[in-house]
Amino acid sequence: MDLLHLRRIDRERNMARFYNLAIEPTLFGTVSVVREWGRIGSSGRRRIDLYEGEAEARDAYAQLSRQKLRRGYIRQ
Repeated sequence: MDLLHLRRIDRERNMARFYNLAIEPTLFGTVSVVREWGRIGSSGRRRIDLYEGEAEARDAYAQLSRQKLRRGYIRQ
């Protein structure tokens, strides 16, 4: 299981966000990419995307993490 915790804080814009990304196996033999995001201190939102294989899930995980890092999120 891969797990990534990111956050983005910009006091001038009153922004304090978190973004968690994980690869997890499912009970049915597929692999899921789990995303959680929201304002720091809140429960936030959650999305689960299912993939047939681990390679597809890892590609999606890598793409999402690169996207968030380009947008100013930093590793926690």
